[in-house]
Amino acid sequence: MLNRLNRIEGQVRGIKKMVESDVYCPDILIQVSAVNAALNSFNKVLLAEHIRTCVAEDIKEGKDGTIDELVLVLQKLMK
Repeated sequence: MLNRLNRIEGQVRGIKKMVESDVYCPDILIQVSAVNAALNSFNKVLLAEHIRTCVAEDIKEGKDGTIDELVLVLQKLMK
């Protein structure tokens, strides 16, 4: 997960340099789109891991509030 975040951070720094260097806007937009895709991918991996660990454990322990929390998180992610 940290490797993914480090790559995304590097991409964002690259975009900042592009803006500072007055690079052609469509080229910047393509890089922003790549960062968005990388963040979405990160979210999917993080969510899957959360469900496999925290949510599964809470369900086994009878903590039904975790399902409601998960539903709220999914609603926010799907905006």
